[in-house]
Amino acid sequence: MAKLLLIGRLGKDPEVRYTKTEKEYISYGRFQRVRRPPFRYRARAHVEIGAQPTTTWHHVLSFNPGANNYLRTLKRGSLVFAEANFELRQPDPNADPDSPEGQRQIFLRHESPRPS
Repeated sequence: MAKLLLIGRLGKDPEVRYTKTEKEYISYGRFQRVRRPPFRYRARAHVEIGAQPTTTWHHVLSFNPGANNYLRTLKRGSLVFAEANFELRQPDPNADPDSPEGQRQIFLRHESPRPS
């Protein structure tokens, strides 16, 4: 099992969705500011020169009813801290490579919210 700690602002309001078996879940996205790989390093000091900040989006799903009640109260721009389980799914060899099923997917399953 792999786990991620995410801190970021919501890119849009969390959405209530349902699985094929009618189980409710919340889908939400957040961003995190990261730095690109440096253009060059100073000798021995390993100081980044010329790195520019970028935005990385993370799409998270929550199946926890208690967490979902909290997530429903949040709006776009809310600062959120969450723990999420990380799962990498390989593409379906029979699917169209341009479809989501035909591409490698990263699933972040929300474990616990923490108000910021």
